[in-house]
Amino acid sequence: MALLEIETLTSGYGEAIVLEEMSLAIAESEGLAVLGRNGVGKTTLMLAIMGHIRQFGGTVRWSGRDISRLPANARVHLGIGWVPQERDIFKSLTVEENLMVAERVGRFDAAAIYDLFPRLRERRRNMGDKLSGGEQQMLAIGRALMTNPKLLLLDEPFEGLAPIIVEELEDTIRRLRRDYGFATVIVEQHAEDALRLSDRAIVLDRGRIVLEGLAQDLLDDFDSVQRWIAV
Repeated sequence: MALLEIETLTSGYGEAIVLEEMSLAIAESEGLAVLGRNGVGKTTLMLAIMGHIRQFGGTVRWSGRDISRLPANARVHLGIGWVPQERDIFKSLTVEENLMVAERVGRFDAAAIYDLFPRLRERRRNMGDKLSGGEQQMLAIGRALMTNPKLLLLDEPFEGLAPIIVEELEDTIRRLRRDYGFATVIVEQHAEDALRLSDRAIVLDRGRIVLEGLAQDLLDDFDSVQRWIAV
């Protein structure tokens, strides 16, 4: 049984349809890369999984259970963690307060997050607006982990970050998958980075899946990906 299964999902904003009859499944501990040009529906897919936008049709299932009508907070409690592109950390709270506001009982607590991101331990009393972009991204990931999810959704996690920080975050994502068995969905403009962190990939265009396959196969034939993602 799939951890998350989407069947003929049609979703969008207001009366506007963005995703059209999309179907995909994610197994436990599996990594999926979601690729495509800007505006093709990548973030919309993440928002639809979280229950943040209108669903016109289709079904979203979590471990076989239909969650299509569940609100976002209920989906978090089931085990879906969300790291938005904007990070959305609370800038008027300290690092530690940002973590504690999301805490749920499980293997990840503040101490575990500090082990994962030692920089956050050093800055645990800093306000959110006193962090660098890389530190804010670490905090956004740490806060999502504090909900103790089974599936982690990462929307453009490397955007605007220095290469050394990107490398550090990539190592963290690999560790989360290897040591803790997380399933991940990564939306990323840096397609090769996302493919190296994933088992499978889909490429979107105009709200539909136009290419899919094993991540390594798509890396080996990257020209086929470039045809869909090149600006």
